[in-house]
Amino acid sequence: MCVDKGKKNIFLGFKKELSLVMQGKKDYQEKIFVDFQLSNHVPKDNFYRRLKAVLNLEYLCKRTLGYYGKCGQKRIDPKVFFKMCLVGYLENIISDRKLVEHCSMRLDILYFLDYDIDEPLPWHSTVSRTRVLFPTEVFEEVFSEVLGLCVAAGMVSGHTQAIDAAPVKANASMESLELKVPADELEEYLQKVRYQSSPDRKPKQNKASKEQRTVTANDQQLKGVKSRNKKWKIEQDQRPGAGRDQSKYTSNKTHYSPTDPDARISVKPGKSRKLNYTAQMGVDIAEHVITHIEADYANKKDNQSLQQVTKRLKKQLNNQGLLWRNLLADTGYSSGENYAFLERENIKSYIPPHGTYKGGPEGFSYNKENDSWVCVQGKEIPFTKVYYEKKNNTKKKEYRARKHVCIDCPIRSKCLKSAQEKRITITYYKEEYDRGIARVKSKRGRYMKSKRQSTVEPVFGTLTQFMGLRKVNTKGIKNANKIMMMSAMAYNLKKLLKFTKNRVETAVKEQRNTCATILSAIRAVLKQLELRNLSVKYSFS
Repeated sequence: MCVDKGKKNIFLGFKKELSLVMQGKKDYQEKIFVDFQLSNHVPKDNFYRRLKAVLNLEYLCKRTLGYYGKCGQKRIDPKVFFKMCLVGYLENIISDRKLVEHCSMRLDILYFLDYDIDEPLPWHSTVSRTRVLFPTEVFEEVFSEVLGLCVAAGMVSGHTQAIDAAPVKANASMESLELKVPADELEEYLQKVRYQSSPDRKPKQNKASKEQRTVTANDQQLKGVKSRNKKWKIEQDQRPGAGRDQSKYTSNKTHYSPTDPDARISVKPGKSRKLNYTAQMGVDIAEHVITHIEADYANKKDNQSLQQVTKRLKKQLNNQGLLWRNLLADTGYSSGENYAFLERENIKSYIPPHGTYKGGPEGFSYNKENDSWVCVQGKEIPFTKVYYEKKNNTKKKEYRARKHVCIDCPIRSKCLKSAQEKRITITYYKEEYDRGIARVKSKRGRYMKSKRQSTVEPVFGTLTQFMGLRKVNTKGIKNANKIMMMSAMAYNLKKLLKFTKNRVETAVKEQRNTCATILSAIRAVLKQLELRNLSVKYSFS
């Protein structure tokens, strides 16, 4: 019994030693010399490997040669700069410092940048300075080059474009806002600020020009801001971003940001007031490729930017050999001037009119031959003049009937009320409005509305949430414009590679289906030949 027990212990000990022998153990010792080739460790279907094969930026070396000096240290290669920026937006990184750290840890990104694993990447400050060094025209050329790749791949139809705008947070805080002062008090105010500044520290650098620091609003506008301030303190102290003790209504008419003077105060419903820029964007409806993007001031209305955006987008499409026919936009772009402008440009607009528009006075009919309005009593109110309304600077037409026309009218008191003459004012662009409304209400107009909602709005969501456009990490509208173009380029390249891959897979499937069809046909023919041979054999026998 004891012998059997001893044998069992010996067997268990042997089994334990055997398991220790079979168990793997990794001892790390860093090698001094390594034979390593980066291209062998990046898979063939890797995103950045495929992007490197598609994107050719060699022309940038010659294009940007004039922006470098002839002495001092060598700066970053322009190809590397643009590729690093693209990586930042593809990886949703808005900090240049974090971008350099991220690139140094990824083999596929190093391969895309043409850097080896032991080669140091450029400093983050070099990336920031190079962004300021290159003018906007260089970024526009690279954007056009990427758009050309999408056009060559068959992703852009060109005939129908959707336009929309969205706010993008500026690199400035609401706490940095300073009060604008009248022009005659500006120097006195600046001296007072300098006198109160502590001599131990440098005063905050004010990048605003004299014009940006000066109040340009008239007395009526300032009175409106003052009354809203009182209402704000009473009713809006619980609003997000407003402290209970120092609640105030900040306006672009009375405040400016000294750190980023181009940023403007704007607000979305249910959100706190912030310093923003506006991204104006055009998207093609075929594959949702971004055909145009630019930064604009956040305090501008969308209808004030449409003509500028249209001209630049049309030029971009013409350079790519595309013809633009239809424009889709929301109500914010609606105005008579815009309807007339688009008709002159031979572009059909599908823009719903704003709610305040009325085709004419209620109960009146329009006489187009005489250009006059006729009331229910048959009285004619003729056209008198064209004028510009002071409040919004909008072009209008006035129709007025003299006192004797309505003096014996039975409904005079109800129609005129306290006035002595009947006066009608309508927009100068009534016919353009009517044609635009007819297009929007048609069957095709309802289809275009659904296309707009499913085209441009998801693209904005992708840029702000996943492509590094949640905030502008630079200062000034020119640099904000560069940031938006780089984000759009990254988006288009991602769409291009996905489209190319899907098209290749579809082509392979079609070839397989074709081969399978041919093989099945060959089998059928062979089977028929075998049956014929058998029948001939049996007939002879």
